[in-house]
Amino acid sequence: MSTSAARSNDASTAKRAAGGGFDCVRVDVQRRVRTWAPPRSDLTVWASTALGRRAVGREIGVSVVGPAESRRLNARFRGRDKPTNVLSFPVAEPLTAPPSKAAPTRLDEPRPLGDLVICPHVLRTEAREQKKSLRAHWAHLVVHGSLHLIGYDHEHDADADRMERREIAVLRRLGFANPYRSP
Repeated sequence: MSTSAARSNDASTAKRAAGGGFDCVRVDVQRRVRTWAPPRSDLTVWASTALGRRAVGREIGVSVVGPAESRRLNARFRGRDKPTNVLSFPVAEPLTAPPSKAAPTRLDEPRPLGDLVICPHVLRTEAREQKKSLRAHWAHLVVHGSLHLIGYDHEHDADADRMERREIAVLRRLGFANPYRSP
């Protein structure tokens, strides 16, 4: 597929997803820094494509933060005292848990899947170092973080291989190149 055809396909999907239909994940974006970030419609398309049918009726939060907040969260939750590109925080409840009687949910309300915390400063630096477009790197890390929310991991080689294969397939579907291949 040509780049322009992929962008056109991505744009038409984004227009459908921007409405927050029940067949895609709903994305709630909080921008805590003044810097460029893709529109919510792109984040929605990328996350929904990564999640597949698990996106139906779900919601994720995306916080766009600066390096100081990213570093603080990375140190607290991962023991790494440096800013990072994306952190994923899945909801604590299992996906199969019955709804709580104390807090009934309406059928048209999406259920939380988790939160992504993204640091554009780190993304921009990585994209430059890896000779990738900033948009392609954003797409990769939204897909990567979304997969973490549904249980994908890369702590062991076999798990990392499985996750990378899924990322490559999703990104190809979205019109982006393999992020693990050198340009």
